[in-house]
Amino acid sequence: MTLTHYGIREWGSAFIVMLLLLAGAWYLYFKAGCPRTAIGIAAFAVVFFLAVAAFFRSPCRRIPANPLLIVSPADGTVKDIVEVEDFNLPPFNGPAVRIGIFLSVLNVHVNRAPAEMTVENISYREGEYLDARDEGAVQRNEAMTISGTALADDKTFPVAIRQISGAIARRIVCPVKVGEKLKKGEIYGMIKFGSRTELYLPVGRAEINVKVGDKVSGGSSVLATLTE
Repeated sequence: MTLTHYGIREWGSAFIVMLLLLAGAWYLYFKAGCPRTAIGIAAFAVVFFLAVAAFFRSPCRRIPANPLLIVSPADGTVKDIVEVEDFNLPPFNGPAVRIGIFLSVLNVHVNRAPAEMTVENISYREGEYLDARDEGAVQRNEAMTISGTALADDKTFPVAIRQISGAIARRIVCPVKVGEKLKKGEIYGMIKFGSRTELYLPVGRAEINVKVGDKVSGGSSVLATLTE
C-alpha cells in the first residue's frame, strides 16, 4: 500500500506509536508473564496503524489516454450535478456545471487534476465545518479552489476544482501555485478525512457521463466528455 507524503506526519506518528506499543507488548509477553494482555495490545497497535495509514493511501490509477475524457478529481459518491448560473472565478465568467463528490472517511482522500491544465487562480475561503453532506456546506464551509485553462487536443476550456472541508476534515492540503501545469490525473493535494470535492465545467461544452449516486475513483472514472 502506497502512502501519500501529504500525510507523513500522521501516518509516521502512528507508526512510531505502533512500535512503542509493540515493544510494550513484547515486554509483557516475555518478561511480565501477561500473554493475553500483550497479544491484545499488539493487535490494537497494528490495527491502529493500519486504520491511520488507510486514510492516507494513494493507490496507482490508470488514467484514460483520450484527452477529451475528463476524469474525477476525487474518490467518493456523486452527490449532486447542478448548473451554477453565475460562477465568476477566472477564467470562468458565467454559468458552469458543478459535479459534487462526497468523500467518506473510508475513501482515498488525495485529489487529482481532471484534465491537463494550467493553474491561473487559487482562491481560499475561511468557513465552518459542517458535515460535508449538509447542503449548507457548499456555501459555508472552509474551501480551497483552483481554476485554470485545460487543454484537450487542440481545444481549451476553463476548469475548476474546489476542496471543501467537513465536520471531521479540518485540513485542506493544496500546495500548487499560480502558473503551475498539471497533467491529467496528477495528484495535486488532499483533504484529510471526510470531505467534499467539486468539479466545475463550462455549460454546453461537455457531456456528463455520471449520475447522482455513482461511485467514482479519482483519476480513472470519467465524469464528462468534452464535446466542443
